[in-house]
Amino acid sequence: MPRIPATREVARSAVRAQLASVALQQFLGRGFEQVTVSDLAAAAGVSRSTFLRYFDTKEDAVLGALDPRGELIAGALRDRPRSEHIWAALRRSLDPLIDEYRQDPASALNLARLIGQSTALRSGHLDKQQRWRGLLAAAIAERLGVDEEGDLRPAVYAAATLEALEIATARWVASDGRLDLIALVDEATSLLTPAAGRQDPPPPVERPSVR
Repeated sequence: MPRIPATREVARSAVRAQLASVALQQFLGRGFEQVTVSDLAAAAGVSRSTFLRYFDTKEDAVLGALDPRGELIAGALRDRPRSEHIWAALRRSLDPLIDEYRQDPASALNLARLIGQSTALRSGHLDKQQRWRGLLAAAIAERLGVDEEGDLRPAVYAAATLEALEIATARWVASDGRLDLIALVDEATSLLTPAAGRQDPPPPVERPSVR
């Protein structure tokens, strides 16, 4: 049975989302580097200390919303039928992120563009992607029934899937949103699919070390 969030938790999440929305508008209008935490607090009508109770840094005001994505991707993979080919399932694991784009393409584009324009945000985004890869690799290992430490596939498959998403997103941003992101993601992930008739490689065989 799913956990029901406490009222205080729901209220905190709502305030955090509102502050993040104000911050994003400020960054888009003035540039990330030009806006300070004090500026964000003033725009939101709260004190600086109040703002910092919800976000440790101004980077967190942008990237904090991305935190759940790793769990969403890994969870989506676990929900796919076991009979589905691993690469098809990995493409479908990206659907929660695609749904965000479907709901508000303009906001998704603005966020992706903002991250791409700031060195600090790009660095923070890469750190989060590292965590996503770990979560997705664990889900892949479960699906394949292998040990992550002894089998390269979970880590490689996770990295390839998320890099395909990153490349598709970068191409979409470069087109200023004129290209279709879903089609780009479909194309990028299709390039990871083994050729027709080719079987997924078996796990590596341990060999005695040569001294």
